[in-house]
Amino acid sequence: MEGSPQPAPPWQVDRWFNTPAPIDLAALRGRVVVLEAFQMLCPGCVSHGLPQAARVHAGFPPEQVAVVGLHTVFEHHGAMTPLALQAFLHEYRITFPVGVDRPGIDVPCRRPCVPTPCVARRAWS
Repeated sequence: MEGSPQPAPPWQVDRWFNTPAPIDLAALRGRVVVLEAFQMLCPGCVSHGLPQAARVHAGFPPEQVAVVGLHTVFEHHGAMTPLALQAFLHEYRITFPVGVDRPGIDVPCRRPCVPTPCVARRAWS
């Protein structure tokens, strides 16, 4: 393994859903963090990625595993409003926290049309 693991960069999020306060990676230190980067109009995200993330969220104690969604808009910007996302999260019963990534920011996990949750790594204390 080359070099030392580097901490993940802070999330660039404009708005959060399903959480009373913004989520900071430092607050998740000591837990496994599962990041589900998705777009609500992506068929693969809806049929595969989000259900996988929901199963992880339901299957592990929140003190050990944090599941966080990151809504990454890479097309159809006019349709991807916060109000539309809020309705989507309600209709699909997504209960884990979801952030809306800031437009124009390059996100390391952003991979259009690859609906697979990724594990950032356990944040060591």
